[in-house]
Amino acid sequence: MLDLFLSAFITLFVVIDPPGCAPIYAGLVKGATHRQSTVMAARACFIATLILLVFALFGENLLGALHIELNSFRVAGGIMLFVIALDMVFEKRTQRREERADKILAQNAQTPEVEDVSVFPMAMPMIAGPGSIATIMLLTQRAQGTQQMLVVLAALGAVMVLTLASLAAAGPLMKLLGTRVEAVITRLLGVLLAALAAQYVIDGVKAVLARV
Repeated sequence: MLDLFLSAFITLFVVIDPPGCAPIYAGLVKGATHRQSTVMAARACFIATLILLVFALFGENLLGALHIELNSFRVAGGIMLFVIALDMVFEKRTQRREERADKILAQNAQTPEVEDVSVFPMAMPMIAGPGSIATIMLLTQRAQGTQQMLVVLAALGAVMVLTLASLAAAGPLMKLLGTRVEAVITRLLGVLLAALAAQYVIDGVKAVLARV
């Protein structure tokens, strides 16, 4: 069970990328008080967790209603995660997040009050985006039995706690890490995610070939 927890935790941590969300959040809540930024961080993580739990618990039924086989979703999800991994290695993902943040900041500059960014863009799509939704569905569908499902959900909970901690301490965290350290961590996590994504595709293709 420990191996399953570590595998799920690492996968979700890489995809959600709490350290990568921190600088974006720090820019989005610039001008807000510490209490305001903390409340928005907690709200963003709570909403994102609810979204991911819905797909974790009911994603398989949704696939069945759409007549999509699990193996097809494994391959598609693996390809999607591989694209995310490439973006992380070449820093395309960070660039897109910063561009999205700049748009929100430009809108905030036009209004004196601090805009609530907890739902959009933090909860979705930055935390509970296509990659994390696909990942949690893949992990829960690979889990066998209630016990393994609970282990995967516990890993999700642990990642979300770390995400909340990263957002709440976004300012000091970025001063501590610095942009160069953050870039190195992002690239390393991207390489790891690429290997995990390839494994998802291999598992899906193997399952399909086994039926032929």
